[in-house]
Amino acid sequence: MSEGVRTSLSDAAGIAEAAPLLALERLPDGGFAEAAATIDGDAESLLLYREGERVRAWLNICPHAGRRLDWAPGQFLKSRDGLLVCAAHGASFELDGGVCVAGPCRGEALRAVAVSVRDGAVWLD
Repeated sequence: MSEGVRTSLSDAAGIAEAAPLLALERLPDGGFAEAAATIDGDAESLLLYREGERVRAWLNICPHAGRRLDWAPGQFLKSRDGLLVCAAHGASFELDGGVCVAGPCRGEALRAVAVSVRDGAVWLD
């Protein structure tokens, strides 16, 4: 999922201009996607989750051990109960606020990243 997921591009003068994280149509309702973003000067992997026209985003890092949540790049596990499951240690996160409800990091939460949907795309706020 590397095409069209950068959050900034530099022009010839070195000034960054915004680019969408992902076209909304590439993120199925109830599904996940991974996108790359620059946050506070650091390249980060983001986990995107779509619910209707709303998209939530978190850093793609489990608070338990600091590992990525996906089992393969951009491939995330969702339980029958509708929870995001960390592929490394099985921690389960609710998708409203990213709080861990089961597993080794119970009570901790994923780090939210502000995004918005406009013009048919998901944008970093």
